[in-house]
Amino acid sequence: MEDTEADRVSPSETDASLERVVVLAEDGTPIGTTPKSTVHTLDTVLHLAFSCHVFNNAGDILVTRRSLGKRAWPGVWTNAFCGHPLPGESMTDAIARRAGFELGLTLTDVTVALPDFRYRATDASGIVENEICPVYVATAVGSPVLNPDEAAEYAWTSPTALRRAVTDAPWAFSPWLALQLADTDATALFDSSAREADGV
Repeated sequence: MEDTEADRVSPSETDASLERVVVLAEDGTPIGTTPKSTVHTLDTVLHLAFSCHVFNNAGDILVTRRSLGKRAWPGVWTNAFCGHPLPGESMTDAIARRAGFELGLTLTDVTVALPDFRYRATDASGIVENEICPVYVATAVGSPVLNPDEAAEYAWTSPTALRRAVTDAPWAFSPWLALQLADTDATALFDSSAREADGV
């Protein structure tokens, strides 16, 4: 997991099969890198990621259904998208890169909602997610054009309806989405009226 100069490549130079993620110590300190293609296992190391919740100008929130080809949590509904910053890549650049790659979207007003979010969850197959995963909100420019390798479908819904759906059928949603929606520190940012009042 040693981090070398060769690991510090720009997004435009990175083949998806060669992407690396940042491995973290328990205190969140970067300690190296490992291939993204092999990081998620039955005993996944702690690594750096992000989640992004996307709103439209009407205050609706975007949810996507994970591709059935995903190794972990295939076919479940989740937040707009998640990802991993490349070694040396800023979070804002990583969010812009993945928004374009997964959803064909350009984003504005990217704001951190939960800077210290961290979770560990195990899929029914045994694959583990183990991430320090700051949560962001952003506004979409235009409509999604899905990459089918990443997302099977999408929907716009109100934050209130999304919370109700996650409460009523938690098995249909990703565990990180449920945890993020339940976090009281993020309530205002996930509420459309509060976002408008705050100018977010």
